[in-house]
Amino acid sequence: MRPNERYMHLGLEFWANIKLLNQRLGYTERKSKVNPSPGFVIPTKEQIIETFISEGLNVSRLVQGETLTPLGELILDYMRFRGELLINHVEPNLMNKDEARELFNSQKAKLNPTCPLPFNKQTGEKKDYAFLTGLVNMLIETNKGTFQCDYDPRELTAITVDDFPVRTLSRRVDGAFPCIKDPRAIWEIKEYYYTTTFGSRVADGVYETQLDGWELWEAKTNLGREIKHYLVVDDYYTWWTCGRSYLCRLIDSMHMGLVTEVIFGREVINRIPSLVNEWTQYGEPADEFMIVAEPQ
Repeated sequence: MRPNERYMHLGLEFWANIKLLNQRLGYTERKSKVNPSPGFVIPTKEQIIETFISEGLNVSRLVQGETLTPLGELILDYMRFRGELLINHVEPNLMNKDEARELFNSQKAKLNPTCPLPFNKQTGEKKDYAFLTGLVNMLIETNKGTFQCDYDPRELTAITVDDFPVRTLSRRVDGAFPCIKDPRAIWEIKEYYYTTTFGSRVADGVYETQLDGWELWEAKTNLGREIKHYLVVDDYYTWWTCGRSYLCRLIDSMHMGLVTEVIFGREVINRIPSLVNEWTQYGEPADEFMIVAEPQ
């Protein structure tokens, strides 16, 4: 899923207001007998005013008299867009473990991959292939041509100038193309098919992605170096049943420019081949990936 350009480059002030309203009003509606299928919170004008007054904040930038300002309207437009996107696009693409296993096995039989297909970290009857990681790996292998790919970097991402390191990211990532030194793209994969409770790992995964995003933003701004940054996630129960507020944060992170794209579940089948084609279109790695950063 790619971000909507309308909500890109809105500045940190916009996101400060989004976060404040969601913090006080919540991300999702509460499930009840009268609301058995809760949606996502879209504040009313009265709720915005009440929130700002209770915080001792000036609400005039969002509401003037009986009317929302353009900024206030934009905030509500974004929240509506985010909720509709999650309901209409994200939920249908999320899989449970049985669906993921079936898709993995069908692609494995079709593609006959030679790339790494790692196993999950479960034991006993739950031990199996890491379905989402395997899908990503085999789809990259099928579409990368003669390019290399580091399917499992075990070191930090390095950015160099004249073969001298100028930036090193703080975290190891799950994959890099074509390699972990001066990559064109890096990605993280968060699959939780055997999770039965909602734990801190999901929240940590969201914040880790944001940390990577800020470091990449700094490199782009100050060095003119752009590395595409992807997050691939799945498991219906974890992300939709338990973690819809974190899905909201992922959509926010994407529109803040902290992650290039978030790919949900079965969406990998179409998006990974398209992305690999983008990564390979310039030929072998060279200085053409030096860019001039846009003003922030």
